[in-house]
Amino acid sequence: MSPLAILGFLTVIIMLVLIMTKKASPLVALIVVPVVTGIISCFFIAVVPEGAAEGTQGVVDFVANFKSLGDMITGSKGIGSVAATGVMFIFSILFFGILTDAGTFRPIIKGILNLVGTDPVKIGIGTAILAAVVHLDGSGAVTFLICVPALLPLYDALGMRRTTLATIVALSAGTMNILPWGGPTIRAATALGMGDNPVAFFLPVLPAVLVGLVCVLVISAFLGAGEKKRIGAVALQAAGNTEQELTEEQKALLRPHLFWVNIILIVAAIVSLLFSGFAPAVVFMAFYVLATVINYPSVKDSKARVDAHAKEALMMCSVLFAAGCFTGIMQGTGMITEMASTLVSIIPHTLGKFFPLIIGIIGMPASLLFDPDSFYYGVLPVLAQTAEGFGVAGVDVGRAAILGQMTIGFPVYLPAGGPVRRGLRRAPEEDHPAGLAGVPGDGGCRHSHPRHCHLSRAPAFETSIVRKEVFAS
Repeated sequence: MSPLAILGFLTVIIMLVLIMTKKASPLVALIVVPVVTGIISCFFIAVVPEGAAEGTQGVVDFVANFKSLGDMITGSKGIGSVAATGVMFIFSILFFGILTDAGTFRPIIKGILNLVGTDPVKIGIGTAILAAVVHLDGSGAVTFLICVPALLPLYDALGMRRTTLATIVALSAGTMNILPWGGPTIRAATALGMGDNPVAFFLPVLPAVLVGLVCVLVISAFLGAGEKKRIGAVALQAAGNTEQELTEEQKALLRPHLFWVNIILIVAAIVSLLFSGFAPAVVFMAFYVLATVINYPSVKDSKARVDAHAKEALMMCSVLFAAGCFTGIMQGTGMITEMASTLVSIIPHTLGKFFPLIIGIIGMPASLLFDPDSFYYGVLPVLAQTAEGFGVAGVDVGRAAILGQMTIGFPVYLPAGGPVRRGLRRAPEEDHPAGLAGVPGDGGCRHSHPRHCHLSRAPAFETSIVRKEVFAS
């Protein structure tokens, strides 16, 4: 094993340990660890002098190698490769944030609640549909903040288990979580050099996502039927007020008269993303302008909406640019190439053609161990490079990974953090979907909700397996 390969493996392992043990934030770990190992790698990078005869051995020049680190970080394989993705992230968050503030999803929630009535089977299906629609913005925290408070009174009035609510919402949102502007797809596309066009990365798995949504509806109906059998016939007089109470400030932001205009904006944005050929950053920039001018035309209101969503946008983009630093150094120094060569020499060649399928299956339980940043930025590039050593396209490995990593992990572990705490003012354990639903924890499954984990794990695996079968075919 070469020194660069050893350094590469150390970089990934140290970064994973720091993030998973919470000794450092992903932002810090993605910058500090590769910079330190990148400096050490300067002692081992041999460069053939320009104009040297063929066959001339490379020469190690520490000073020249050290100076090149800056270009690696900011170059086309580093921050330069994620710049467009960062722009897309900012404007997608602002676009969907403005439409959520304007109350675009509230009539949809009310309509679904009126439609499902008191039949647990219909309620289960309606819960899945509502979560899928709300999760169009790609934000897990927003999805749970909207869906759980709206549906919890209905579930309680009927005597349906809260774990069923948490499971269905998380399963549906997890399936929708790999949209082109969602976290897993953006991370995977960025790590594999397709951050400027995540839509092209996503389109081949679209059929698998659609089949996955059908599978979610079937599982939701099955869970609803189980609840119906358990509670028997229920004569429900009143489900209580299932509409989330709003503050006066939130009510002032509502734009009910613009509901259909905003729905048209969402549909037009998604169609443009998938079929216009324009870069996602351009699409979201244009539709953000339309959304803010239509809903909040005054400069004061528009600026206030940007301020309201600035923290989320900054948090996502800062990690993204840190990931650009990580990938730039890992690729520029040759550490990823050396790591992949080592793995290719170890893995039997007969397994090479099945590499995407293997990674897809491994990605399911791996999501219970790794947080998204660690997996996509630290592990996936090495796996993709290894696959290319077997003649398999690295992007196929990334596509297989997103069909399992976080489809399992998202239902069982939601890294909602601050947004959820701000929304419901609850204890840290209730950042989890089961916590929002009021499911008590007893110390297991990473965020102390083992009953929810036990219930959601099986259907989440089933959904991922079905989607992988569709993608493989």
